[in-house]
Amino acid sequence: MAQEESTRQGRSLDLRVLGRLLLYLRPYAPWVGMTLLFISIGSLARQAGPLLTKFAVDDHFRPGIKDGFGTLILIYMGLLVLQFALGYCESWTTNMIGQWAMRDVRQLLFNHLQRLPLRFFDRTPIGRLMARNTSDVDALNELFTDGLVALVSDVVTVTTILGLIFFMDVHMGLLTAVCLPLSFLATVWLQRATYGAYQEARTRFASFAASLQEAISGMEVVQLFGSEDRRSRGFADSNDRYLTARLLASKYHSAYFPSMELWGGLLLAVTLWYGTGQIAQQQMEWGVLVAMLQYVPRFFMPLRDIAERYATVQSAMASAERIFELIDTEPEVGGTHMAAGQLQGLVEFRHVWFTYGEDHGDDAEWILRDVSFTVAPGQSLAIVGATGAGKSTVVSLLCRFYEVQRGAVLIDGIDVKDWDARNLRRRIGLVHQDVFLFAGTIGDNISLGDPQMSRARIETAARDTNADRFVLRLPLGFDQLVGERGVSLSSGQRQLLSFARVLAADPEILVLDEATANIDTETEMWVQDAVGRLMQKRTSLVIAHRLSTVRTADTILVLHHGQVREMGPHDELLAQQGLYYRLHQLQFDEGDRP
Repeated sequence: MAQEESTRQGRSLDLRVLGRLLLYLRPYAPWVGMTLLFISIGSLARQAGPLLTKFAVDDHFRPGIKDGFGTLILIYMGLLVLQFALGYCESWTTNMIGQWAMRDVRQLLFNHLQRLPLRFFDRTPIGRLMARNTSDVDALNELFTDGLVALVSDVVTVTTILGLIFFMDVHMGLLTAVCLPLSFLATVWLQRATYGAYQEARTRFASFAASLQEAISGMEVVQLFGSEDRRSRGFADSNDRYLTARLLASKYHSAYFPSMELWGGLLLAVTLWYGTGQIAQQQMEWGVLVAMLQYVPRFFMPLRDIAERYATVQSAMASAERIFELIDTEPEVGGTHMAAGQLQGLVEFRHVWFTYGEDHGDDAEWILRDVSFTVAPGQSLAIVGATGAGKSTVVSLLCRFYEVQRGAVLIDGIDVKDWDARNLRRRIGLVHQDVFLFAGTIGDNISLGDPQMSRARIETAARDTNADRFVLRLPLGFDQLVGERGVSLSSGQRQLLSFARVLAADPEILVLDEATANIDTETEMWVQDAVGRLMQKRTSLVIAHRLSTVRTADTILVLHHGQVREMGPHDELLAQQGLYYRLHQLQFDEGDRP
């Protein structure tokens, strides 16, 4: 999905998109059929009233006959009760079907998002994805609960009224039928004028939501640098553009109703003129005219509502296209290899070239250039280098968050492209510098909500990584809520929980990406002790900026501008007095003594 989404102004209703939407109703086909039955019977019941009025006027009022009039009253009251019952059932089933369908769409979207590669999230704002699963899905809910069903109801109502008018007077029926093509033309004009505006409004809302989400997420930085006014101006700009798009859609949409009121008034006047003339010539009964004067306003009310329902459908179409665009995004292509038992933990990078860009030629902006190394099972490899050297990219390729353009990354001799992604990642324990904690309890964050993980295993993992040193001091211990993103905990405490999370998962390969940075001295001692326990009998890749933390690694790999410049144990690299030696001396001079 492109970061800036295009709009297709003036596009007509896409029946393929509508048909695809209706597929979500297939599991609830019996309920849909029941709803359509309620609509049909309810429409007939609602339009029987004027016809009963005709019988009352012609058969009872004018001739002064009381016999049978009570029966008409009872029938009319029975129809009112039937209308209420059918209206309630129609509304209930419609809303239930809509909610069921939206639950399915939301679940489908969420499941699909989890299967998309990280490259997709790199270029797609989170606010835009939130808009897909909230406002756009809500628009589809309006389509199912208020749009399509009401549209069908209005069409049935118009057909029923027109049939009854023809039944009472053919000429009046023909005159009324002339209004149908005129109303159709007005509806076509409306949908062409408003569809592009609604689609533009949806696009603007996604940008608006992305801007809002970004501002809230970065509120600390905004307030720290006093940039509230600048952020307010940026938010006002996206807010105003969204307002402009919505007002344009409302302008076109609102113009339709006065025109429909005008046509309705004219037809009512023509009906009165025609009916009184026919009565004067004794070619029409008074009851027919009375019924006609009731049917004509009823005829134009659903016609007017059809345009409104159509606008709802149009708005939902714009949302549906965005949702389907997301659903149609190619998910991560996974292999089929599944490890039957324990991994050996052999990691190999074989002549790996990688870039985040789309250009894969020789002149591309390569992050890694012909990188090769091997980590034997149970051994540790430390990767060091300046910022931007490609250290974290190595981790991303190992976890198959991205795929290499040249060369291969292998685990136990099998290319990661051939591994089942979920099975592979379960074997790799990754600890980042910036730990992400979910809103919930400490225990849930260690187990990641795995119901199969026992409380004893959670507590053992916390104890073995020293996380229990602070957890047990909390009022509720492992049941303590950590708040959104773990804001109630320090960075060191979050780091210890991330180690406990990895140990509880018991992976065969351990990856530490700057995992000991930005923590206080006391916590660092706990963390280093936890790291030592985690690395025991595991293949380990350690990325660190401070060289004092990697001295004990079996092998140290020095990256520079995406290339392997040096590789070997700590003492050997120092003896070479190359790049590693200079980095070591620089940090030693700054006071970071090994």
